[in-house]
Amino acid sequence: MATFNVQVPNEALKRLQQKLQLTTLPDELESSNPWNYGAPLADIKRLVEYWKNGFDWRKAEANINSMPNFKTTIAVKEFGFLDIHYVHQQSPSKSAIPLLFCHGWPGSFIEVQKLLPLLKGGDGSPAFHVVAPSLPNYGFSDVVKKPGFRLAQYAEVCDQLMQQLGYKEYVTQGGDWGFYVTRTMGLMFPERVKASHINMIRANKPKFKKHPILALQNSLTPYSDRDKDGFKRNDWFITEGRGYNLEQSTKPQTIGYALADSPVALLAWIYEKLHDWTDAYPWTDDEILTWISIYWFSTAGPAANVRIYYEGTHPSPADSMHRDRLHEWIPKVKLGLAHFPKELTVMPSSFARTLGPVAHESFNNHGGHFAAWEHPEVIAKDLKTMFGRNGPCYGIVKGSTGYETTQARL
Repeated sequence: MATFNVQVPNEALKRLQQKLQLTTLPDELESSNPWNYGAPLADIKRLVEYWKNGFDWRKAEANINSMPNFKTTIAVKEFGFLDIHYVHQQSPSKSAIPLLFCHGWPGSFIEVQKLLPLLKGGDGSPAFHVVAPSLPNYGFSDVVKKPGFRLAQYAEVCDQLMQQLGYKEYVTQGGDWGFYVTRTMGLMFPERVKASHINMIRANKPKFKKHPILALQNSLTPYSDRDKDGFKRNDWFITEGRGYNLEQSTKPQTIGYALADSPVALLAWIYEKLHDWTDAYPWTDDEILTWISIYWFSTAGPAANVRIYYEGTHPSPADSMHRDRLHEWIPKVKLGLAHFPKELTVMPSSFARTLGPVAHESFNNHGGHFAAWEHPEVIAKDLKTMFGRNGPCYGIVKGSTGYETTQARL
């Protein structure tokens, strides 16, 4: 393990400028709501111009480097050694709770930044050791060139990282692919993964054979307005919002040519999601271009990240970690649920509780897919409530109550 600073070569910055200078933009229909067709031309023009003549990557880079960044090497069965980048905010408290934060697409390790100051503990709240890796093919972790790097391998990387850091037991937090990776970890390593908090909830309607009480509750209780609005959100995503998913899950190499060659294609591809998947979050141009630049300057390149969609939906015959399995009950890991109205899937509580033994559940009036970035205070509050002194998961990690020993006796 070694400390790490992001330092993009000047040559890479110059090459980006050259590509931006040579950009050819498409035309656009004259529509009262251009978002119906995708990222609006006016927005992309503004962002491209700012990327060329205003955005300061070195300032963004310094902000990233203000976090405690590290790299380590992890051996993955059948895939050899991978250099893995991670953020590790280690609490001075010996009783701090080890927490793995797992990002998804089109996010990155940067999503943990707003959580870090909220999880230091004090004022009666528990302290956490926070670990946020760049998943392989993302950020500043290595590229995987061999086919078959599936959810089990992502889970293996994250678990090995926590063990290398000395965390023999720990808890997790995740959304998007972080939902799938952390739930895979709960299936594979239940002796170490003691509890998981998720902010993207995907679950099935309860069935009488599997969940009779939940199924009865679901059949007798009318759906709330929140549930009905959630079903509408789900329908929107299925019919209007998941074209990217079909492409990335079936032919990731094809879209990869555009993402790798054109920074503007990458910008438009991801910017659309930043807009559509949040709840009116006021993105600044600096935030947007920092997120996009992390992809553009990533170690693996801008195209490798989408392969997770193909690998995650094409398991081998012997692979038990198919995505559908992760929408079902995982028995040994305590579960925290955070519901947000503009998530990609919005589940009734009776659906969500089929995922595992729920220890905590919060219902939020605002927020979308990037919860740790949009509303870090909600994620932090959930974690403090789950693992705090009076919480349902207090002391669940052996020797890690989140409080100093003298406090824990109070």
